[in-house]
Amino acid sequence: MERTPAMTTVAPDPRPLADRMRPRTLEEFTGQVHLLAPGKPLREAIVAGRLHSMVLWGPPGSGKTTLARLMAHTCGAQFLQLSAVLAGVKDIRQAVERARAALGEGRRTVLFVDEVHRFNVAQQDAFLPNVEDGTLIFIGATTENPSFALNNALLSRARTYVLKALTAAELRCILDQALEDPDRGLGGRALQIAEAGRDTLAAAADGDGRRVLNLLETAADLAVAAGEAEVIDEAIVREVTAGGVRRFDKGGDAFYDQISALHKSVRGSAPDAALYWLARMLDGGCDPRYIARRVVRMASEDIGNADPRALALALDAWEAQERLGSPEGELALAQAVVYLACAPKSNAVYTAFQAAGADARSHGSLEVPAHLRNAPTRLMKALGHGKGYRYAHDEPDAYAAGERYFPEALGERRYYRPVPRGLEIRIGERLAELRARDRRGGSK
Repeated sequence: MERTPAMTTVAPDPRPLADRMRPRTLEEFTGQVHLLAPGKPLREAIVAGRLHSMVLWGPPGSGKTTLARLMAHTCGAQFLQLSAVLAGVKDIRQAVERARAALGEGRRTVLFVDEVHRFNVAQQDAFLPNVEDGTLIFIGATTENPSFALNNALLSRARTYVLKALTAAELRCILDQALEDPDRGLGGRALQIAEAGRDTLAAAADGDGRRVLNLLETAADLAVAAGEAEVIDEAIVREVTAGGVRRFDKGGDAFYDQISALHKSVRGSAPDAALYWLARMLDGGCDPRYIARRVVRMASEDIGNADPRALALALDAWEAQERLGSPEGELALAQAVVYLACAPKSNAVYTAFQAAGADARSHGSLEVPAHLRNAPTRLMKALGHGKGYRYAHDEPDAYAAGERYFPEALGERRYYRPVPRGLEIRIGERLAELRARDRRGGSK
């Protein structure tokens, strides 16, 4: 009996779409034109094969891992990858041994460490001798500020490149390529998706190239059969993009950058911008109680006595948040933020307190003047404590003109200088009147 040759089929690639579509050349790489456009130093170094140790700092999905792979491939170097979450000093040593072996064969090694900010000092130090003597080229990737996350010894041996979140146009380009590519992408499936749907997916990815491909792959899995084509309709797009959360890493750069933006918008009397940053932080999952504490700080630091009601309102908003919780209490925070942004501004108390603190630290333990000392006992009175003190309420207008309250060795100081805004206009006038009475020797 004649045997029929067995039918062979090619199994579909099981890798996620984002991995299959990873760029293989610099020409395929999308984004980071400030680093990789023709003529830029980093691109020229890669093309010329002049690799150097570096730290790639940028948000998720900005291309850090892909760029490291491209650099190694373009320069013909061995590519080794470690995850700082899982690797220890032993793994680093093994990677170094492989790098030495490759170097002996005339081949360089790129050691890529993902999430390098998670390495402790000992792990970071383990790189140093081998980076310095050229055994390996170190490329670290981090979403955290390297100046906080990495030690100075490692930073001094590696150049830092800042990667940016991808623009909506760049995300659309990545998405369109995946839809059209028949080999690595979804081009062989005859998928149909409207321009508006593509724009929605790109917007929902929030600057993350990996996320836009994951969203597209999920949408493709849900596509509705329509004859010989598959359709990703509006309902599917809404479903896969529902509940997307913007970038907000509690305790990381995005967190502190956004609270800084909120504080500076309030200080700059920009209520609309202040509301935007408040909404961004709440949308990202920030604890409203943290924002409430910072709003109280703003009331004291930036409004101060120009409008003392600001502090009371900020405290009331905090209490409302504690009592009502979210989302009802967040409206009270918004009310406080708008009031603070619109209020007259003064940092006079803040700067005065800083100056007083500097004197307190730099002048040591100066004696309290005798007339200001407490005198609850006969002995203390016999020692002159409280002697000569002028009780202000017994003085004209309840003010002891010419009285001195600073330590003698320190002399008179003037820290608080009211600004000509809000209530501090009146405060400044009152202080000027009292100082004039001091100069007249106490007459009213």
